[in-house]
Order: sequence, then structure tokens, then C-alpha cells
Amino acid sequence: MSTEGQPREEPSAAELAAAYAAKAGVHRHEDGRINVLKSAGGVRGVLESVVPGVVFLVAFTILRDLVLSTVLSLVVAAVFVVARLVTRTPLTQAFAGVVGIAVSAALALFTGKAENFYISGFLTNAAYILALVISIAVRWPLMGVVFGLLRSEGVHWRQDAQRSRQYRIGTWIMVAVLALRLVVEVPLYLMGDPGLVALGTMRLILGVPLYALGLWLAWLVTRPAVSAEER
Repeated sequence: MSTEGQPREEPSAAELAAAYAAKAGVHRHEDGRINVLKSAGGVRGVLESVVPGVVFLVAFTILRDLVLSTVLSLVVAAVFVVARLVTRTPLTQAFAGVVGIAVSAALALFTGKAENFYISGFLTNAAYILALVISIAVRWPLMGVVFGLLRSEGVHWRQDAQRSRQYRIGTWIMVAVLALRLVVEVPLYLMGDPGLVALGTMRLILGVPLYALGLWLAWLVTRPAVSAEER
């Protein structure tokens, strides 16, 4: 396609990297340190990610009513969306939370098994692992794409063997974080109802806290070398 006879220019690798970094939601402080809390969605984002799942787990544990538990979790997720509408803040994260809870609730209700509330998380986790591993295989490690833009390196780090290696390691750290979730949670899921409380608890522990820790470690591992003059 062309506009006014001018062929459209294809986006460069750097532009594509910048677009991905913007969507990844990773932020840093003005002094250059990674802002782990903001990168995890801020306090509100963390609550939007955690509270609906907690409500489902607590409600089902106490009431043993699958329908009511899923409805309550959906209501809580919807409240977060309404709160963002009222405060006129971006809806993306809260709306994504509602969709995620809706899918989880549907899986649990249609199968009649409460543990299936968590199965969509396994699939999402596996998809992220696949994307990260592929990015390493094609020599575009995603932590390099994101962190490189935050550090004003663009994609020039790809021309430096040491920096490329650092970003591959940083990406492997995030792969390990996601893989750990599956290693711990899948066996609990396979236990069925007896493992539900433990599964819900581990989902909380290995959710935002583990992600934030992995992100911070990846940032530290991929720090560029500092010259004596800069120190």
C-alpha cells in the first residue's frame, strides 16, 4: 500500500524493539535502577492481578460452591474495571484481568472442577516460555529488546558479543522463573481437589513476587560494565 504515491516504509528493527518494550510495561527510575513495582503494574495492578484469585480460593474453600466462587471473583475483577473508569486511568490491565478471570471461571464451571480455574495460567505461562526460548534461539533475546531500550542501547547491543551473552542469560532467568511456576503448580493441579488450596497459595507466591524478583535479577545480570571514570 502507498500514501499519495509514496511507498510505505517498513519499520526498522529498532522501531519494532521500541514498540515491544513499550508494550512490555517495564519501567526504570530516573537514576537508572529498574522500577520493579511499576513494572509489575504498580500497587493497583498487583491488586488487580491477585485479589480476584484470592477471592475465588477463599470463597471456594469456605463455601465449596463453585458457581458462587467464580461469580464473586468475576465481580471483584469487574469492580477494578469500574474503578479505572471512574478515575479515568488506562483500562488495559484491569480489562485483561476480567477476560482472564472470565476464561478461568468458564473452564472451572464447564468442567465442574475447581482446579481448572488455574489451567489458563499454565497455558499462558507455557506460551511465554516458548516466546522467550525462541527469542534466544533467533538471537533476539527479549530481555535485550526491553532492557536495551530502557538503557538507551537500542539494539546496538547485538553487535557486542558480551552484551548479547548477558541478555541471553537475563532472558534465561525469566524462562527459569516461568518454568519454576509450572514445576511447582502442575503437580498440585494434578492432585485435584486435595491440592487446590496449596495450588492457589503457590499461584500467589509464584506470581507477582517471583516475577518481580526474576525481573530484578535479570536487570542486575545484564548491567553494562562501568568504567572507572563513570564510577
